[in-house]
Amino acid sequence: MGPTVVDETTSGRSASIRQRDFPQQSFLGTPATAPGPTGLGMLRDLGRIRANPLQYLVNMTDTYGPIVQFPIPRPPTYLVSDAAAARHVLMSSPRAYSKNTVQYSALSLITGTGLLTSDADVWRRQRRLVQPAFHTGAVNAVVGHVVDALDRLQPVWQSLPTDGGIVDLDEVLMRSTLEIVGASLFGTDLTAAADRLSRATLRALDVVVARARVPISPPAWMPTPGNRRLRTAVAELDEAVGAILQGRADSKSAQGDMLDLLLAEDDQGDQLAPLEIRNQIVTFIVAGHETVASALAWVMWLTATHQDVQDRLRAEADELLGAEPMSMESLARLPYTRAVFDEAMRLYPPAWLITRRALADDVLAGRSIPAGALIVTSPYLVHRDPAVWSQPNEFCPERFFNVDTRAGAGAQHFWPFGAGPRMCIGREFAYVEGVLLLAGLARRVTWTTPTRSHAPQPEPLVTIRPRGGVPLVVSRRD
Repeated sequence: MGPTVVDETTSGRSASIRQRDFPQQSFLGTPATAPGPTGLGMLRDLGRIRANPLQYLVNMTDTYGPIVQFPIPRPPTYLVSDAAAARHVLMSSPRAYSKNTVQYSALSLITGTGLLTSDADVWRRQRRLVQPAFHTGAVNAVVGHVVDALDRLQPVWQSLPTDGGIVDLDEVLMRSTLEIVGASLFGTDLTAAADRLSRATLRALDVVVARARVPISPPAWMPTPGNRRLRTAVAELDEAVGAILQGRADSKSAQGDMLDLLLAEDDQGDQLAPLEIRNQIVTFIVAGHETVASALAWVMWLTATHQDVQDRLRAEADELLGAEPMSMESLARLPYTRAVFDEAMRLYPPAWLITRRALADDVLAGRSIPAGALIVTSPYLVHRDPAVWSQPNEFCPERFFNVDTRAGAGAQHFWPFGAGPRMCIGREFAYVEGVLLLAGLARRVTWTTPTRSHAPQPEPLVTIRPRGGVPLVVSRRD
């Protein structure tokens, strides 16, 4: 089975339109203002924007070019789909752009000013204190927790009928990734609380996304239905934090994990305050499992609809993992599994939307950007740019065997975990977790689409989630 279009959102996108020669400067050679829709046009499109935000961003890029200005006066808002301009914002001049945006302000209602939402000196201090938790030895330890998570799934597979049964693999993966995060970062068994915490995480994120999508939201103290749901979800997360901290206090022994680092002084005598510790734990509970679970959910759907890819994936896992126990060295010996994971994240990048606020006047792709402007860039758009990616809307893991994709031009246009100094600190953790979970599942079960099934619609929340989950026919292997 060859590569096929996997997402109707952009399947009609025209390379000739996307690559059109949009004028970038005025005839005087000075930076030009960016084109964009009118206010009336956006009002007319409001229903389509709410129904399919991803398609709207694609339409804006195809219509107006790589820099689009929306008719929003405060702050002036620009969509940046040009990869070089986005890299300038995220990598070349990160200190010229702040994370003080509505997206991160809304997320901080859950995580506080943790590593994901903090900025400037606060972020630099937190990064310095947390970074040692992701050293090579700590990442290596993830392997054992992946094996444990796979073993805990065995009763699920054993309970299936001999000819297979419907399992929502999105739900299964949310639970497993949360268990891995709890064990790896906090030395805590979250198995019993995994379902409850996963639901709390999703409920809280739903409210956050709703707040970020409207210009004015009710204050957090107001007892609206959304605020009540948020408070309930955050209370459940805080209860989990309390249990994690109490468990470490009761054990009275260091485990060398992230929690020990959060509780200890560093070599400069610096130490996080209790609220800062809470914010970091919640940040990694929320971001550390939901992103990988969402990426893997798309992997499962894509490989269910491309059985040739699943067969090759399984053959690689059988050959390697059938001869030796899973280890860190396994990761380098699973190149096709890694390519499948990368290709799924190219199509559905976990960090699909990244926002920044310009601290000074700038020029992006020949367009004037004023200080205070809100910059919206999307790996989803960059990853599907036909000027860079051949057949960009098709699922084709083999593209990641291409040297140019791995290390050349393609690598500059592939950043599912963000880019620059603010790139996700847990990137290597996520690769170990995602690739080894995928290989382990391939050795234990097969999965196919149910009769008369429909492709799940991508729902752009904090990550791109499959709307309605990923219910597939799962059969255990002998």
